Amino acid sequence: MVDVADKLAYFQAITGLEDPDLCTEILAAHGWDLELAISSITSTNTTTPPENSASTPAVATSSGDDGGGRGVTRSRLEPPRFGAPERSEAAAGPGLAWKIVTLPISVISGSLGLISGAIGLGLWAAGGVLSYSMGMVGLGSGSGRNSEASARLVPLSAAASEAVEFVAAFERDYGTTTMTRPNFVSQGFMDALQRSRNEFKLLFVYLHSPDHPDTPLFCERTLCSEALAAFVNENFVAWGGSIRASEGFKMSNSLKASRFPFCAVVMAATNQRIALLQQVEGPKSPEEMLTILQKVLEESAPVLVAGRLEAEERRTNMRLREEQDAAYQAALEADQARERQKREEQERLEREAAEAERKRKEEEEALQRAAREAAEKEAALARMRQEKALSLGDEPEKGPNVTQVLVRFPNGERKERRFHSTSTIQSLYDYVDSLGCLETENYSLVSNFPRVVYGPEKLSSSLKEAGLHPQASLFVESNL
Repeated sequence: MVDVADKLAYFQAITGLEDPDLCTEILAAHGWDLELAISSITSTNTTTPPENSASTPAVATSSGDDGGGRGVTRSRLEPPRFGAPERSEAAAGPGLAWKIVTLPISVISGSLGLISGAIGLGLWAAGGVLSYSMGMVGLGSGSGRNSEASARLVPLSAAASEAVEFVAAFERDYGTTTMTRPNFVSQGFMDALQRSRNEFKLLFVYLHSPDHPDTPLFCERTLCSEALAAFVNENFVAWGGSIRASEGFKMSNSLKASRFPFCAVVMAATNQRIALLQQVEGPKSPEEMLTILQKVLEESAPVLVAGRLEAEERRTNMRLREEQDAAYQAALEADQARERQKREEQERLEREAAEAERKRKEEEEALQRAAREAAEKEAALARMRQEKALSLGDEPEKGPNVTQVLVRFPNGERKERRFHSTSTIQSLYDYVDSLGCLETENYSLVSNFPRVVYGPEKLSSSLKEAGLHPQASLFVESNL
């Protein structure tokens, strides 16, 4: 029998009525049927959804005996239907199932799209699977109230805090090692669902009712059974929540938990929905739980394997693209390096050619400058010789006051000329210079016997005063 206190608590939470006696009378008047009792309260305050709203998925459930007098509810998946919902007398307003399904809307919408895709594309066709829509559904004119309720729901940090508190309490009451208990994640429900999706596992959900008389025995002997704990930890991501906490309470409403202990197996589905694969209500032995979970795992294996293979293919393709991109980048860098090296070599050759051209021009300019200087010097020498020849005047005729001078050059050449005896030694140098027979200007006129050097100190002396009259023989001696 469903726990009366739980039904009373759910009825108060959904309807907002605080008087427990009044709620008890209403439930008793409807035979403790939650859906009928809540419909009697909400039917006068709700309107039908618009015709273009998506209808809730059809749910076909069957209850059977598990051999111990305890019911196990399995669900069969039916694809969602879109368009105007079928109308009937009982469809005057959203019933209990509608309310319960819409409770965790903000849990999904506040998750920043954590489950934006399906684990497998063939989920709606898989046998033995029921999809509970948890998408963004509207309630006609009553959607304003639902929007306000969504804004007040627990944020993710609070959900994670509740999960941490539940794990700590469960460890404190039933064991601290994951060898003998399910390894419940310390995350909110949506994070746990995303984690199971990333790991390609199903999500094992346990809703904890601390006040239920069957809870302690179920936790100690079933959940904390070493065989069951090992199986759950290996094949599932486990999430647990207390119905006293906000998120645990909302999930119990969403999953329509009517008996405790309550366990469920869910997975991410398409369009921000979750698929309820199995729910187990009431106490079960470890062997019964293992049988149920093994069967669910077997039925869901094709979807999980397909999702894992698809993800592996995506990773392989991504790795191939990265390798191709890396190879292309390496080839591009090699081409750029070769092009850079070629450009640098071309620039080096151009610099060397420019340097060679500059040196050639400099040498050419130097040669031209030297030639110009040589020509200028030669012209200057020619002018000097001409000027000195003019300064000598005409060669005098022989006479008593005329001195005959013979000059011998280092190359053996001889030159002879007559000078007035009053002419100076400088006139002899001017005569030698005017001949242009010497390549040097640094020389001296020297006589042999006796040896006399007619240097700068004697340039102003006359030939007669220097003892060179009436005739003299001199030779040119270089001073270098």
